Amino acid sequence: MSPKLLRPLALCGVLAVPALVLRFSGLAPSPVLGLLLSGMAVVASSFVLAWAAEAAQVDISGGLSIAILAVIAVLPEYAVDLYFAYTAGSNPEYVAYAAANMTGSNRLLLGLGWSLVVVVALALVKRRTGKSVRELTLESGNRVELGFLAIASMIAFLVPATGQISLLLGFALLGFFVFYLWKVSRAEAEEPDLVGTAATIGGLPKHVRRPLVIALFVFAAAVIVVCAEPFAHSLIETGTQLGIDQFLLVQWLAPLASEAPEFIVAILFAVRGKGANAIGTLISAKVNQWTLLVGSLPVAYLLGGGGTALQLDARQVEEFLLTATQTVLGVAALLALRFPRWTAWTLLGLFAAQFALPGQTARYVLCGSYAVIAIAALIRNRHHILPTLAAPFRRQGEDSTAAPEPASAVR
Repeated sequence: MSPKLLRPLALCGVLAVPALVLRFSGLAPSPVLGLLLSGMAVVASSFVLAWAAEAAQVDISGGLSIAILAVIAVLPEYAVDLYFAYTAGSNPEYVAYAAANMTGSNRLLLGLGWSLVVVVALALVKRRTGKSVRELTLESGNRVELGFLAIASMIAFLVPATGQISLLLGFALLGFFVFYLWKVSRAEAEEPDLVGTAATIGGLPKHVRRPLVIALFVFAAAVIVVCAEPFAHSLIETGTQLGIDQFLLVQWLAPLASEAPEFIVAILFAVRGKGANAIGTLISAKVNQWTLLVGSLPVAYLLGGGGTALQLDARQVEEFLLTATQTVLGVAALLALRFPRWTAWTLLGLFAAQFALPGQTARYVLCGSYAVIAIAALIRNRHHILPTLAAPFRRQGEDSTAAPEPASAVR
């Protein structure tokens, strides 16, 4: 194995070992130390998962590889959130943590992830060309993912409307996710564009690459499963010990750790002038969160000894409402398959505002702000609403709208 590949894999292994030693030795470190060590293991495993998932695209053809990549990239987040939902079946206090982790990761992905990718991509284009850049053009195939996200975001309003995530809704969302996988698997295959360590793995001979990718998947998944419980417990205990709101720690620190590799991969795409590819992957991740993740929560809750519906309190309802309205704005602004610079800064500004303006009133004000801007964007892009909603159900190659400019086009 070349040093170029051995170094990053060895580093991730070294970062994961201390948490594994603590887990199997039965030692009980302080909450802060436990959070640090288990967090390092989760982040390191997340990078390994991301590299293996990207390299696997060499052997998995079609749009299905992108969907699988998006699922695997957020697997650490799913492991932590599903643990919270499972534990909530026997301990109702954990319902709040399951809702916090889901809403935090969802808003982080769109408010910070989407925005940073576009800002970086447009800034680099301007630096290279010297021209003022107003928007990033998405690929025509992104309309399918955007259509799935639009439908999922509308269904998401059932959660704050009913104050619960029912098992029936969960099964419906899981079924919608299966349909999404089937749809994207029929998309035209494209040559994967790998970067960094993933490119090194992807360039290995087939007889070496395939066993290595499988081994990396198994190692990273095992570490994440083993460390998910101590990481979750350490988050809560650290908040108690330091006097920090546990809800906020679970909502923001855990998703930031688990989604760091996905953000880095997306930003690397943007730096290489592949901003549309980066946004496409992040849109797919949003579809996964609103379908697979939300749909799995009531199932995990039931398996943990709970009922047939995950009941939410007023705070959790507000968080879901805020997350759903943010998603609607993201979809509305992209209906024309163009990501304007103003949209990126607006999403980033509103995302930051929630930290400066905490409290129930502020959350409803932010919901209203998202809704007003989303309505304006829907009016402006009204001709693209029906084609986008119909895109998931159209046959491949069937499109009633004109194709957009190439992904590299800027305005």
